[in-house]
Amino acid sequence: MPTPAKGPRLGGGAAHERLMLANLSAALFEHKRITTTLTKAKRLSPYAERLVTFAKRGDLSSRRRVLGLISDKGIVHELFTDIAKAVENRDGGYTRITKIGNRKGDNAPMAVIELVLEPVSAKQAVVKEATTAAATAAPAEEAAAPVGADVEESAVEEAPVEEASEVPAEEAPAEEAPADEGK
Repeated sequence: MPTPAKGPRLGGGAAHERLMLANLSAALFEHKRITTTLTKAKRLSPYAERLVTFAKRGDLSSRRRVLGLISDKGIVHELFTDIAKAVENRDGGYTRITKIGNRKGDNAPMAVIELVLEPVSAKQAVVKEATTAAATAAPAEEAAAPVGADVEESAVEEAPVEEASEVPAEEAPAEEAPADEGK
C-alpha cells in the first residue's frame, strides 16, 4: 500500500489511519460514491486505486491481499467482479474527487470521491482505432503505390480544372460592380 505521509496522521496514529482508509475504501466500493473531508479523500484516492489495480489482476493472491485489508467478503467480491470489469480498459484514474464546499458545523472543506465507471472516452477509442488502422494500411499502401506516374498525371489534370473554375468567378463580380454604380 502507499506509504503513509510523514507528519500528522488522519486520526492519531498510523494504525488508526490504515483502518480508517480501509473502511473508507470499503464504503466507496459498496456505494460507488461517498462524501468525506477533502483531506481524507486525497489520502483515500491512491489507496482505493491500488485496490482496484489488484482487482483488475484477478488472481488468488491479489484477492487475498485485498481481503487482508477489507474484511467484508461481499464488498471484495463486488470489487473483483463488477468494478474490475467496468474499469478493465482504463489505465488508471479510477477515482474522481469533486469539492463541494465547507461543512456547516466546523467549516471543514468537504469533497465527494467517486469511482469512475464510465467507459474510456469515445475520442480515445477512435484515436486508438485510427492508429491501428493506419499501421495496418501503411504496408498495404506501400505495396500498392509503386506507380508514381498515375499520381503525377492526376495532379496535372486537376490544376487546369481549378484555373478554369476561377475565371468565371472573377468575371461575375466585375459584371455586378457596374450595376451597383448605376444606382
